[in-house]
Amino acid sequence: MINNFDQLIHEAKKIAHCKKQAFRVAVAAGDDKAAIEAIREAKEMGLADAVLVGEKKLILETFEALDIQPDEFEIIHAEGESEICRQTIQIIKSGQADLILKGKIKSATLLKAILNKECGLRTGKLISDAYLFEWPNRPSENKLMIITDGGFNLTPDLEQKIQIIENAVHVAHALGNENPKVAVLSAVETVNPALPATIDAAVLTKMNERGQITGCLIDGPLALDNAVSEEAAKIKNLHSPVAGKADILLFPGIESANLTAKATLYFSNFRLAHATMGAQVPVLIPSRAESADAKLCTLALNVILAEHSKRQ
Repeated sequence: MINNFDQLIHEAKKIAHCKKQAFRVAVAAGDDKAAIEAIREAKEMGLADAVLVGEKKLILETFEALDIQPDEFEIIHAEGESEICRQTIQIIKSGQADLILKGKIKSATLLKAILNKECGLRTGKLISDAYLFEWPNRPSENKLMIITDGGFNLTPDLEQKIQIIENAVHVAHALGNENPKVAVLSAVETVNPALPATIDAAVLTKMNERGQITGCLIDGPLALDNAVSEEAAKIKNLHSPVAGKADILLFPGIESANLTAKATLYFSNFRLAHATMGAQVPVLIPSRAESADAKLCTLALNVILAEHSKRQ
């Protein structure tokens, strides 16, 4: 099982080496410094190559600032966000690239193009974000944990939560965790009719017990402290195989998930990666403010996901 980002990058390099051909990434609005730095490092590792879509003048100016030769990556000129998205998706559909990486473009704009019924990359599945962070929860062992969904679904209903769990579980399986523990979070760890999230948590737990949601172990409602801390779970007298040991944290809505995810970076400086699940190919939508390391880890994660999906 992959437990940290160094292992994740190593595994992605192995996959690319066995493939005998680097994965090809289409970068939408390729004049983003962090994205280009990540792609350059990925290319040096033999992990991925790239085609950059966007205004050629801006991309070349970024190359110059980073001391990159103009012919190091293919550039496809496109002006305007709509045209950049259209050409990026066309590159994927024509088989010229395996993954999409968001550059200097709004997430909502790229997602809208991906979800376009006529020319996008829809599959019929719900799009959701799995945010991975590396948490040293024990002195001798790191652990990759998943926060979901802090990117797309504002206030997911029960059916949407099922699909969000399924997407996150797919990521966990690709990392080698065959039966991830899913904590369905709320402000409290008891069912309270005044808190709808606790009702959903109880239903999801029962559905898992009866085999309606498979491939994972679900418990909830759980508060954040007793989902990740065995000591907190013990103090509150919670007897659960998930409490204190969660691998996946399902938040009740986008605000709590997004805020917690960003806190892992800006308060704790944890390494991170994203996986946007539910499209025809992996779509990498890191924040424009995230570092080159975050984008590199995201690339590595999605290489593993792409390979895992092919084996299903």
